[in-house]
Amino acid sequence: MTAGRGGRLAGAVGSWWVALRIARREARRARGRTALVLAMITLPVLVLTFTAVSWDMSELTRAERTERQLGVADAELLWVARGPVTQDSWGDGWASDHDATPPAGRVTAEQVTALLPAGSRVVPLRRWVSFDARVGDRVERDVTGRAVDLADPLGRGLARFRSGRAPAGPDEIAVSPAALRRLDVRPGGTVTSGDGSRSWRVVGVVEYPDDLGPIVTLHPATAGPTDAEPDMTWLVDLPGTVDEALFRRLNDHGVVVHARTPAPPSGVDVVGPEPFSSVDVEGMSVSVLVGGLGLLEVVLLVGPAFAVGVRRRRRDLALVAVAGGDDAHLRRIVLADGVVLGALGAATGLTLGVAAAFAARPLVEQHLYGARFGGYRCWPEALAAVAAVAVLSGVLAALAPAWAAARQDVVAGLAGRRTPPAHRRRWLMAGVCMAAGGAALAAFGAARTSPPVILAGLVLGELGLVFATPTLVGLLARLGRSLPLAPRIALRDASRNRSSAAPAISAVMAAVAGSVAVGVYLASDHARSMATYEPSLPVGTVLVHRADLDTAPALARVTEAARDLLGATTVAPVAGVRCTTEAEPCSVAPVLPPHRACPWPFSDGLSEAERQQARADERCQGRPEDLHGAYFQVLVDDGLALPLLTGADPADVAAAAAVLRAGGAVVTDPRYVVDGRIEVVVNGSGPAAPVTSAPTAVAAYALRTGVPTERLLLSRRAADRLGLATRPLGWAVSADGAPDQGRRDRFATALRPLGAHVEIEQGDRSGDGRPVLLLLAAAAGVITVGAAGIATGLAAAEGRADLSTLAAVGAGPGLRRLLSLCQAGVIAVLGSALGIVAGLGSAVIILTALNRRYAGSWPVQDPYPVVVPWTTLGVLVVVPLVAMLGAGLFTRSRLPVERRLD
Repeated sequence: MTAGRGGRLAGAVGSWWVALRIARREARRARGRTALVLAMITLPVLVLTFTAVSWDMSELTRAERTERQLGVADAELLWVARGPVTQDSWGDGWASDHDATPPAGRVTAEQVTALLPAGSRVVPLRRWVSFDARVGDRVERDVTGRAVDLADPLGRGLARFRSGRAPAGPDEIAVSPAALRRLDVRPGGTVTSGDGSRSWRVVGVVEYPDDLGPIVTLHPATAGPTDAEPDMTWLVDLPGTVDEALFRRLNDHGVVVHARTPAPPSGVDVVGPEPFSSVDVEGMSVSVLVGGLGLLEVVLLVGPAFAVGVRRRRRDLALVAVAGGDDAHLRRIVLADGVVLGALGAATGLTLGVAAAFAARPLVEQHLYGARFGGYRCWPEALAAVAAVAVLSGVLAALAPAWAAARQDVVAGLAGRRTPPAHRRRWLMAGVCMAAGGAALAAFGAARTSPPVILAGLVLGELGLVFATPTLVGLLARLGRSLPLAPRIALRDASRNRSSAAPAISAVMAAVAGSVAVGVYLASDHARSMATYEPSLPVGTVLVHRADLDTAPALARVTEAARDLLGATTVAPVAGVRCTTEAEPCSVAPVLPPHRACPWPFSDGLSEAERQQARADERCQGRPEDLHGAYFQVLVDDGLALPLLTGADPADVAAAAAVLRAGGAVVTDPRYVVDGRIEVVVNGSGPAAPVTSAPTAVAAYALRTGVPTERLLLSRRAADRLGLATRPLGWAVSADGAPDQGRRDRFATALRPLGAHVEIEQGDRSGDGRPVLLLLAAAAGVITVGAAGIATGLAAAEGRADLSTLAAVGAGPGLRRLLSLCQAGVIAVLGSALGIVAGLGSAVIILTALNRRYAGSWPVQDPYPVVVPWTTLGVLVVVPLVAMLGAGLFTRSRLPVERRLD
């Protein structure tokens, strides 16, 4: 028994060895097909390898992180509390039972040095300092400032000088290469602060490995230290090492230590950042499913090449069968093609990917990660997984042709005749069932808001369509009888060669379906965002106020700048309210009548019946945050700023202004007005206990138009009745349309000397996602063109005998171009049409399921509209035409003339 099993195992190994040798020989013989398969397998392997290697180099080891943080220093200290602290091993997390502030007043170098051994030296470091500069007519605020003495060896160890020297005084700075470009300055040039109060000379160009963005390094005397300086740390040079006693002494004084060696265990659990993120099961499942979709695309694109290879080798395979080879031997010979080409593609992709990651490392560091990587290294486990997936894709692509080779007619194969594939209804039934099951699974995942389940349903549905595509191709071929010669031949060839045409059509379908489904979701989500967006001001309105909110900038300066730079026509004062001294701080708000407030709480404890009642209650219609009373911005106005702040219709503004001039109030929510009056209450905190005034009734008008921001505008007489004082806040300016970025920057720069802040409502700035939609369409278009080109080329190689026959019976030279054009059209048009239908159907299922879930939620959420991204569909409609024209242009028109074997 044991000898028999050993013999069978040896026979199987020998059979595989022979099959691999045949596959290697076949790869050399069919170099064009081999190059095609290698290109399609190598490209994704190269991309995955590049990503894996770059990510591995970007993940710093503990030693690399410590080296980057400390430079040449022995430790970095952060004084965080006035009493003992406990910290984790590396100072990333700490805890204290005492006041979490450093000692009163500014921490000095002498105080820090007093805690260290004799002979120690410290250098202050502030990793973030506020910095802005004037560049032309604008103020550049997206520049980070750091304060450290780069002339000191401890500070110099944090950075690498490109040129120049370290700042030697408060009037000198060193800048990063990115800051040179952002500030439009050269070494030796001058940089002026945003308010024009001071300037610095650029004396050096320096790069920090942890941040390649725009950074300006200031001399420590320039940073303007505050009393607390919570962000200041100290780089330490010690005469020895950081031992346990020093750790304990520093922690006892409230100092957190980051040293080259870990801190001794404290016996107390300290919450800090995890050294490695925990496993994200949902994210991992999504990644696996997305990777599965990519693998499916590769298999579908490579499969036709293997199918054509099997048909061209049918005589060789028939000879193997005649010589005694069984079905298993034939399957192994074809599967060996997948193993050899998959392994070769994996080796090529890995080599090129690693080389590309190493060569492109500076560009990736600068433009993607914004930080320098660690050492040159690879990720062996990831590369092994990528290689295994590449080999698996080759085997899966050869799987269907292998089963077809094992079932071929030996006599027909010896004679070189092609046998049309048998029509099997079970594949159609299986495909329909899988498509229906995938749609149901995607709908279930959408209802449960589970991205992995949604994606799994889409994958299952696309697999079902893949199984049903061959039958659909056969049905369409029957319609070709009434077509002209070229499209009739194209449809016939697609039907006869379903093993190569159907995977190409399926690849196009899968890519287009994914692009359309994601595009519809993004477009619908943008439409929903636009519908729910609530501006705080009318578009184009500009608010100018001071940071202290107690004084307003000078009217003359604001009016002049607004007229010259924004084309403004109206400038109105904006005033707020101030409570009495005894009630400070306090709040002012209208009282929502109890009979108009939503009686249902926002709680998960409501039953389904109670949620239905809450959704049907008219008092509970509107924004969830407003149903039980909203926060109101309270302003004082006599009608001048009203149209600028609300954007209401002229008739509405006129009625509201009349109420304000009569001593009343205006509110933007009609629910608060009862019989032309509202009740206003003032809540404050007195010296001993809270102070709450009795509600005061005020004549009021409710705006029906304008922006929905909750505002309460009081007339001056109404404010006096409530015991409120008026304080100027700033000015409202009606700009000429929404100002562009240049005008906004110039306006803000002009008012900066006044200490003014500028607020401009620009509308919904979330973007419509059009670049993403176009990118998705472009990716699907590339796959469409590639699949059509591959299938057309393989069909041309397979149909040389038919072309020879056409030449023999007198067909014109242009027929071959027209035939190639029609063959590409069958792949591209049919795949795109199926993909558009499948993508729209998937998106509608997902959005419908989400809306059904939202319809039953409490509080009620706005549903998703179904928005079709016509730009994406337009691109996907044009792409098949491009594929057809390309096939017609790049195909030689001369028909081959040769003797047929069959």
